[in-house]
Amino acid sequence: MTDSEALHPLRPFLKNWVWEHGHVGTRYLDCIDGEVKFDDGKKARFAAEKIFYVSLRKDAGDAAHTAGPAIHEGGLARFLHAAQHGKPEDAGSVADVQRAVQDCVELGLVCAYQQEAQSALARYALEPMFDDEIRAEVIKDIRRTYVGRREQLALYDFTVFHSLPTPLLINEAPFIDWRVRAQPPQLFVSLPLGPYCLLVGTPSGKKARAGPVLWKPVATMGPFKDHNRHMVEAARLWLVATTEDQLVAVQSRFAPVTPDKQEAAKS
Repeated sequence: MTDSEALHPLRPFLKNWVWEHGHVGTRYLDCIDGEVKFDDGKKARFAAEKIFYVSLRKDAGDAAHTAGPAIHEGGLARFLHAAQHGKPEDAGSVADVQRAVQDCVELGLVCAYQQEAQSALARYALEPMFDDEIRAEVIKDIRRTYVGRREQLALYDFTVFHSLPTPLLINEAPFIDWRVRAQPPQLFVSLPLGPYCLLVGTPSGKKARAGPVLWKPVATMGPFKDHNRHMVEAARLWLVATTEDQLVAVQSRFAPVTPDKQEAAKS
């Protein structure tokens, strides 16, 4: 297994999108070539982009940025499995669930800043700087934007909405801040945990610890009806679904421009 396979932040989440009936694997749309593909097995090898990790702890030292996120893998896996099946009783203790939710937020933010990190790396690479100087500047840039945001999210109230009626899509950066993305803005953030469950955080007004995580079954998509549209619009590398039909429906958005299409556009 390569480092990218072992360390990709979304690997625990993508297990909930694995098709386990007959041919085991994951259906995804390759946003680079516009093809719908099937990844055999449960490892989601398509999620192999290089990750630039920055610790968002306020007091993080240099070593924290190379160590990677400190995730409780067993607790996170138990929580994600319980969310997908709508069984809060299987998720662990109150403290375990709170820890798992914070791990989800941590991993969601890692994915959220990747595009900014890669852009900054490319920008600083044009300057007369050593590699370690470039890395230090990128870390500063990311922390300037995200440390305060991470502290705010640590005090949010979180709810697991499960048993959704419509299967969710997930892309390489699935954390949505609906205050920024939605029109009109809505005061919550979200992260898909599986095709039928969504983690939603709302400002709590608290200045100390956040409250216990709530669990709610939902019969309609309600305020989350645009989730899949946001996933499609933000996808740059890959898009995962439970059915091929979901991917085929948006495939034309990612299909590469062929000479025939160029000529048609001119005429």
